[in-house]
Amino acid sequence: MGDCLIGIDAGGTMTKAALFDLQGREKASAHSRNVTTFPQLGWTERDPEGMWRAAASAISTVLQQSGTDPADIAAISVSGYGSGLFLLDREGNPARPGIVSTDGRAASLVAEWTADGRTEQVAKLVNQSVWPGQSLALLGWLHRHEPEVVERTHTVSFCKDFLRMRLCGDVSTDFTDAGSAGLIDVSTGTYSQEALGLLGMEAWNSRMPQIGPSDEVSGHISAEAAGLTGLKQGTPVVRGTVDMSASAMASLLTDPSQMSVVAGTFSIATTLHQTTPKMNTIPMLQFAYPLGGWLAVQGSATSASNLEWVVKTLLQQGGEQEGGDVYDTINAAVKRVMGKHTNAMFFPYLFGGPEGAPAGLVGITARTDFDKAMLAIFEGIVFAHKSDIDAALSGSDAASASVIRMTGGASKSPYWSQMFADILGLPVEVPEGSEFGALGTAMCAAAGIGAYPSLEEAVNGMAGIARRHEVNAQAGNVHLAKYPRYCALRDAMAQAMIATEPAADAREPAHA
Repeated sequence: MGDCLIGIDAGGTMTKAALFDLQGREKASAHSRNVTTFPQLGWTERDPEGMWRAAASAISTVLQQSGTDPADIAAISVSGYGSGLFLLDREGNPARPGIVSTDGRAASLVAEWTADGRTEQVAKLVNQSVWPGQSLALLGWLHRHEPEVVERTHTVSFCKDFLRMRLCGDVSTDFTDAGSAGLIDVSTGTYSQEALGLLGMEAWNSRMPQIGPSDEVSGHISAEAAGLTGLKQGTPVVRGTVDMSASAMASLLTDPSQMSVVAGTFSIATTLHQTTPKMNTIPMLQFAYPLGGWLAVQGSATSASNLEWVVKTLLQQGGEQEGGDVYDTINAAVKRVMGKHTNAMFFPYLFGGPEGAPAGLVGITARTDFDKAMLAIFEGIVFAHKSDIDAALSGSDAASASVIRMTGGASKSPYWSQMFADILGLPVEVPEGSEFGALGTAMCAAAGIGAYPSLEEAVNGMAGIARRHEVNAQAGNVHLAKYPRYCALRDAMAQAMIATEPAADAREPAHA
């Protein structure tokens, strides 16, 4: 058996491949950009074959740059974003373009289901909320608007599962993807035919994929995949897990006292529930955790991707900064004003805010310098996370978190990580490594081929904590004094946007 593993992580903007040894040490990584299209206003789609080419390119680059003999790869596994949709015909080809979980085409359908009471009923059946980018809602939209696609579809698939199918031909899924899709009763792990029936979507029942464990070998690298990736034909392929689960495992989330927070494209707050799913306040997402129990997830597109937009659109003006890394400049600016007050407030809703709240930098004056503006951006994104985390920790069956395990772009900044600790009032621990989705699914690969006796032992043997940030209550109080005003202004702006929203035929065209 070889002594290396490859983990694939297909995210919102990039498909990443990372090479690890059996102790979880990252030896090489490569990124390939995914092309996202917006064929109509509110639609977000992805070419499945383009995503596969991006994954194959990333795998090939990792092998070449690291000089790794393909025979040394003991196994490969795949992670990817949850929900959204990839549909396959009988030959395993895409039945239509893939749909990303940020897609909003099903919003009016979900509103219809809400008005007649069906979302509340379905939420109890699938143990989570119903929302537009969820696979369940997207299948409902296709059922109504693209019935020919229903007829062409042989198997419903998801992001990571499509890539694994291209690697080895397997078309199954695991409990994390089936759960986050909103298609199963997560307490039993079986498809909820009652939910599909309630929504008039029985036609999809026969098209659901088989469900298996995340850490099970589900196939072997095909000759075609070997030719495209440089992997050795016959290399074991392990089923894998959705990215939220992979990041939780790479963060050593093994106890309800720990919370996983991802600060990347999305704000994701994940808590562990060991005895029953969380149902007192139904979470946005919920699925069985490969280590046992269930993960409940609150999330929104309000995290570090907002800073990335500011950098690329405003600070770099489409080009790279001369004389150093722009993120180093931003970190230095925030360091100079850590713990200080600024009237400026940043609302990180560039990709959609609660109840339609708009994005913006509010409260600036001629005296607001670069340092204070960057502080406000960091602070505003943490405030948005706080809203999700407060929801995640609400209800009589909420977890009692005493520490946050944090990954994602924001975790790379020690000053931003400290601000999370100060505002949230909990110590923040940053795990070792950088490609946490890839590492988490590589742990599945290690357990699947028997390199560790169990997945739990693979997690303990391959993950570690790099640094810890204790709470600075004095600095936290400075930030928290603004939080009520932040929430009030957020809500007022959302109401103003609703009141002034133009008629549908007067909105911007889809290409704008």
